[in-house]
Amino acid sequence: MADTVRLSVEIDSFKYPDGTQALADISLAVRKGRFVGILGSNGSGKTTLLKITDGLVKAFRGAVHLDGTDIRKLSPREIYRKVGLVFQNPDDQLFAPTVFEDVAFGPINMGFAEKEILMKVTGALRDVEMDGCLKKAIHNLSFGQKKRVCIAGLLAMGHEILLLDEPTAGLDPMGEYKMMHLLTRLNREKGVTIVMATHSVDLVPLFLHELHILSRGRIIRGGIPEDVFTAPEDMANAKLRLPQIAELIYRLKHEDCLPFKKIPLTIGEARREILKLYA
Repeated sequence: MADTVRLSVEIDSFKYPDGTQALADISLAVRKGRFVGILGSNGSGKTTLLKITDGLVKAFRGAVHLDGTDIRKLSPREIYRKVGLVFQNPDDQLFAPTVFEDVAFGPINMGFAEKEILMKVTGALRDVEMDGCLKKAIHNLSFGQKKRVCIAGLLAMGHEILLLDEPTAGLDPMGEYKMMHLLTRLNREKGVTIVMATHSVDLVPLFLHELHILSRGRIIRGGIPEDVFTAPEDMANAKLRLPQIAELIYRLKHEDCLPFKKIPLTIGEARREILKLYA
């Protein structure tokens, strides 16, 4: 069922070893087949939240449930059959000499037969548009290609839930859009549930089902992007800004008194709203 909650995250408190409060009062439900964004500035706690959700960090007060089971009661193998984390820097994740060896590492350790491993690896690389790169050396890949190989490594293990830490970081504008279109296709066509941590406010409205603003370790606002971006004060307090097109229309409405009925988040929406004024 589409409304099935795959991940339920309730974090009362998490502190770093030096006593600094990193996360508090976090409540997040990730439903099957959703593309969810965690939007926050650097230092807001996004990476820590993803690590807790993936079971990598266990010393927190609260509970994370994966398909109804407390993640701290699951073995790493049980967790990684369903959910995996893609780090911001792919060089922190890739370790094998070639694309095939890296993507095949998970299926090999899960005990699949040789023929099935090859099928899973080629299928995963096809899903991230890297088919034909089986024998390519990792060090010859571009930064964006390395990120795709990281994703393929999780897909090859059968992961149904991807946690992505700043997947567009380090990419040029075209690379950002290609990555977001890839993730959207995995979500819409393959049914992969995605939780993405990001600070790229201009990309968010185009692709996500829902969005949560993380500020100083707390979620201060959540919902569909159209609702979340109606509060520029909350965005400013979180050290974020509105998407550029929304910022322009917001100023035209409130400073220049143009009668916009809504604040559009994309160029297409803005074009339609402007044409309405001159209809």
